[in-house]
Amino acid sequence: MAETDDVLVSQQEGIVTVALNKPAKRNAVSFAMWRRLGELFTGFRERADVRVVILTGTEGNFSAGADISEFPARRESADAAKAYSEAGRAATLAIRDLPQPTIAAAHGYCVGGGCGLALACDMRVGDATTKMGIPAAKRGIVYTVLDTENLMHAVGLSRAKLVLFTGRVFPVAECRTMGLLDEISEAGALEGARILARDMAERAPLSQRGAKITMAAIARGEVAARAAEIAEAQRIAAASDDYREATQSFLEKRRPVFRGR
Repeated sequence: MAETDDVLVSQQEGIVTVALNKPAKRNAVSFAMWRRLGELFTGFRERADVRVVILTGTEGNFSAGADISEFPARRESADAAKAYSEAGRAATLAIRDLPQPTIAAAHGYCVGGGCGLALACDMRVGDATTKMGIPAAKRGIVYTVLDTENLMHAVGLSRAKLVLFTGRVFPVAECRTMGLLDEISEAGALEGARILARDMAERAPLSQRGAKITMAAIARGEVAARAAEIAEAQRIAAASDDYREATQSFLEKRRPVFRGR
């Protein structure tokens, strides 16, 4: 396990776990942590040994959001505020657009910018401790287009309005009903995420990447613009060793071993 800038990174059998690690502040995300997240997830893109990435927080919470205590120094001027916002946007995009599947293990508080990070992941697993919300209306700010889009894709327009207009922090049952969470694990959010990740890590990576490209294009109304990209993903998968392995293993009645090529 490596530690840099309050972010812990570990890997086991193709599953990388990235953990926000500032428990004294409920894992509030600093400027350095935003930048580190962007660097890490960008770096995962071309790594064949990374099948699935879990994003979580240490010691009882996912994240209480941005570290507001550093705002006076980090957002003291227009240029500084722009740099801060760009770091957050870059991190969110790096997570959202990672070709590999991503899972947020969202235990404890997962609010504000922390909720935004979880929503950038492909899916979210919670547990009995999970509390999620976006208190923008309590802070006098307008949520970004990117983060609002991620929220709306998860919960729909009407419930996104409920989240943003009220600024409420919702308990786990409501999070699941609304779509903020995809699964609730009795074993705990992280263990639930690991179970899901192990299942995904056994599947064909090229199929998952192609599916992610296709679903993103559909969700954002970009099918025509990304038609060539979608067709290329389909071509690569159909010509892959993994495709042949899937067929051969089916005929031989055994579990396939996919290698992402």
